[in-house]
Amino acid sequence: MTQQSTSLGPLAATDGGWGIGDAVRPGCHWVELRPDGLYQHGPDTEGRLIPWSRIMTGIWITWGRSPWNTGGRGMYTLRGTVAGRAGGWLHMTLRHPYEDDRLRFDRHPRPYRAVDAVRLAELLRQLTEAGELELLGDPDRLGRAVAHLAGGKPAWTRGALRRAVAEALEAAGAGHR
Repeated sequence: MTQQSTSLGPLAATDGGWGIGDAVRPGCHWVELRPDGLYQHGPDTEGRLIPWSRIMTGIWITWGRSPWNTGGRGMYTLRGTVAGRAGGWLHMTLRHPYEDDRLRFDRHPRPYRAVDAVRLAELLRQLTEAGELELLGDPDRLGRAVAHLAGGKPAWTRGALRRAVAEALEAAGAGHR
């Protein structure tokens, strides 16, 4: 597999699975995608699991050092990469008890293509709508979806982006519409 087919922005293959953020460098924050949910890794945490069933309204990404930087959803350069060197945050609303939560991740040393970051955001949105966030915890199916999305030309319209992600989910074997 090439580097391009093993990542989609901050989403990258790890040892036998997938993670969001830099799982290789010591002292970094990253989120492991497990069959049972999202697992936060980091130097200042013992680890924390958020089961898929607790995620209520989906997962969205913001960029920057601060989690309250919700205006940082679209920080891109003229060269078509995600701006800034800081990492980002996965935001979600959880149920039982109802609360807003966020998980931190640090950037990889490689630049993230803006088109990949947008594709990842759409992938998260469609999986939420379909009630299939658990696909993120299936390394094989997620790998097929990422390989499908990482190639090809960028989708410049909202409709083309939706179709590209739907095709990737179909290629991954998701029970997606």
